[in-house]
Amino acid sequence: MPLVDMRDMLFHAYRNGYAIGAFDLVSLDFLEGILQAAERQQSPVILSLAESHFDHYNFAYLMAATVAAARSAQVPVAIHLDHGTEIESVVRAIRLGCNGVMLDASHLPYEDNVRLTREVVHLAHACGIPVEGELGYVAGVEGEDAQKHPGNLIYTSPEEARRFVAETQVDFLAVSIGTVHGRLKGTPQLDIPRLQAIHQQVDLPLVIHGGTGLTDAQYRQLIDHGVAKINYYTALSEAAANQIQENGRHQPRSYTDWLQGVRPAIQREVEARMQLWGSSGKAEEVLARCKRWREVEHVVEFNVDASMEEAQVLEMMRRGRPLLEAIPGVRRVFTGKSLTPGGRFRYCWIIRFAHSEVIASYRDHPDHQQFADTEFRPIAGDRLTIDFEELD
Repeated sequence: MPLVDMRDMLFHAYRNGYAIGAFDLVSLDFLEGILQAAERQQSPVILSLAESHFDHYNFAYLMAATVAAARSAQVPVAIHLDHGTEIESVVRAIRLGCNGVMLDASHLPYEDNVRLTREVVHLAHACGIPVEGELGYVAGVEGEDAQKHPGNLIYTSPEEARRFVAETQVDFLAVSIGTVHGRLKGTPQLDIPRLQAIHQQVDLPLVIHGGTGLTDAQYRQLIDHGVAKINYYTALSEAAANQIQENGRHQPRSYTDWLQGVRPAIQREVEARMQLWGSSGKAEEVLARCKRWREVEHVVEFNVDASMEEAQVLEMMRRGRPLLEAIPGVRRVFTGKSLTPGGRFRYCWIIRFAHSEVIASYRDHPDHQQFADTEFRPIAGDRLTIDFEELD
């Protein structure tokens, strides 16, 4: 179970002078290519799913595959929601298995960005999940990136960065110093003195969006001045597209013929970044230093008064299930009845929490309290509640 705490992972990179790639994936070819690269390089990795790409895949379906793949990997992995657009996106991402989140309010006025980011931090931290904030604006340059990230580049102010971190309590900060989403014609001109000033004001891992197209020396400068997470997609997309175009020269006859070699092409590009950014060979150390990401099963077994009809009990659980599933940090709600005649308890709830922190936030959530006090506890006086933490 190599899913690890993303905050621990990035602070390890930050304190030890290297950067971890957050590679956006849009299909199973990307997912497998990224993880195969990480295992070959023995590198920690962040599997990133950007809401700006949700037009291209079903988020719930790809998240299920991403969680399964991460749990079977042999290197430390975190799963991140990139560029979430609203609070509901964050809640859904946590429910589906992300253990790092970002709400992108960087295009809004400073006060609105602080307000929304602070709200996400409060919600996510109650689930044990770190939050990336963004200050300044990294625009797109052409094609898909210009559509997904419209507007002009806005550089991050070092003084505002200090205030923003203090006012929001974000765990990581994405900054704008000259990179763009997509690929510029020519080499981007990075404002390294600005990055240095931000780093002096903010003692936490910095994040670069739009990591494609920089020189080796520029990547080294970023890492030397506090960047511990580099978002990377455009070059992976280009590697996949170039391979598909090459396949087209050989008159492919099927869909799978068109996709031959795409996964290795993505893998090669990811491996090159891991080697350059210094994360290669760090997997064992990160696993030793970082907390494992362990979910919790909240088990409630109960009986009701013998005079109560079973249909009433099942209806109560049917009404409660969507209410409890909507509470942040709840991944799944199972309701059931015993198949063992004469067993100690007749009914159960089994509620999966994203993290042990959710035990307290779920208990105190007003929707849970109202349902428990008005519908559940009055009829389930005979009950037993146990929280089980997942083992490796």
